[in-house]
Amino acid sequence: MIVGFANPFSGIAHMLGHPFLRYAFLAGTGIALASGLVGYFVVLRGQVFTGDALSHVAFTGALAALAFGIDVRAGLYGACVVFAVLMAALGARARADDTVVGSVFAWVLGLGALFLTVYTTSSSGVNATTGVNVLFGSIFGLSFAGALTDALLALAVAVAVVVVARPLLFASVDEAVASARGVPTRTLGFGFLILVGVTAGEASQAVGALLLLGLLAAPAGAAQQLTARPFRALWLSAGIAVLSVWIGLSIAYAAPQVPPSFGILAVATACYVLAAATATGRRLVTSPGRART
Repeated sequence: MIVGFANPFSGIAHMLGHPFLRYAFLAGTGIALASGLVGYFVVLRGQVFTGDALSHVAFTGALAALAFGIDVRAGLYGACVVFAVLMAALGARARADDTVVGSVFAWVLGLGALFLTVYTTSSSGVNATTGVNVLFGSIFGLSFAGALTDALLALAVAVAVVVVARPLLFASVDEAVASARGVPTRTLGFGFLILVGVTAGEASQAVGALLLLGLLAAPAGAAQQLTARPFRALWLSAGIAVLSVWIGLSIAYAAPQVPPSFGILAVATACYVLAAATATGRRLVTSPGRART
């Protein structure tokens, strides 16, 4: 019996004996925490399309960095933050609408095509692996320094979200009343989109630019299905995101043919489906028609 109970722990210890997995869990936990907290407000404020646009911005920024021979991470973070500020500036009350996001989206894709051409025709040669890693994530390729930087930056984002959570919630639910009560809604809008930009740059390293929207939206959507209490949903979103990363990385370790990005988003999506089914079942049980029967 003791051996039976010890086996799971020995398996975890063996898994964490690999440095690349320790670094992945370190960075992934921080990225998931930031994504879950930021993602809750992304969904609440109806800015999911903005997150989708930033996923393409992340790839374009990485291509720009490759084309000009600078660090890819600088391109990821720099482009996401710059375009987040741009969308906030162009949108009403620092909240980008679909027209603004769509216009930026198209421009970013054009820039991406330009930087891809510059990169592939440069004399320095082409490293196709780097581009693929940006698209689909490279969390198993992080060094300790890179993982620690990502974790600390994600922690800073999480702390910032917690600090502004109450006024940001007020501004998200009823912006006009919040503004009348003295809440700096425009400043909050700018600050929030900057946090989204930083989180998008980080999440690109965990699940890739093409898939980062799932890590922002799925845990938050699941949390909102499970509870109507905003702060409980906020932390539940963070918990689901962290759990998705932990289980996804474990799946990728146990089955090496499964990419970590797929494992992470498969768990996050499953959590959303289960939460939606639970919420639907609860509504059916408590509906007036059901109560009369």
